[in-house]
Amino acid sequence: MKHIILLVFFFSAVTGFSQNALKPVTWSVSYVEKTATEGEIVFKAIIEKKWHIYSQRPTDVGPIPTSFTVTTDSNLELVGKTEEMEAHEEYVTAFEAKVFVFSGEAIFKQKVKRKNAKGFSVNTSLEFMTCNDVQCLPPSTQNFTVAVPDATVKK
Repeated sequence: MKHIILLVFFFSAVTGFSQNALKPVTWSVSYVEKTATEGEIVFKAIIEKKWHIYSQRPTDVGPIPTSFTVTTDSNLELVGKTEEMEAHEEYVTAFEAKVFVFSGEAIFKQKVKRKNAKGFSVNTSLEFMTCNDVQCLPPSTQNFTVAVPDATVKK
């Protein structure tokens, strides 16, 4: 009986560790007010050591580029495309090619224009792929709802 309990404990620990190991990227999304009528939706990824995600830049060699969707409505309009901060070019063995990646942290910003001063929520989604030197995980899609507070009037 003691051996069965130990085996159950062992497999539970291994399963829990495996699930944590397979989620090497944690995303957060927020709204940053720039003026009473303009702001940015900021997508931030914290990436575990030895893992990376890919730039938005399309590539023919294999990795799925990171992409973003922001649902617009009568409250909000997009200004330009989502910008990325500081991707670096790196040779990736899995694809036998140089591609633009993020390691440690990635920040993407979508400029928006508010159409009213009242607070509202914005639905967003992102798709990304993550790899390390040994494996790539399947592309993942995550959905977020971002609160846009009442606009502040600055004097």
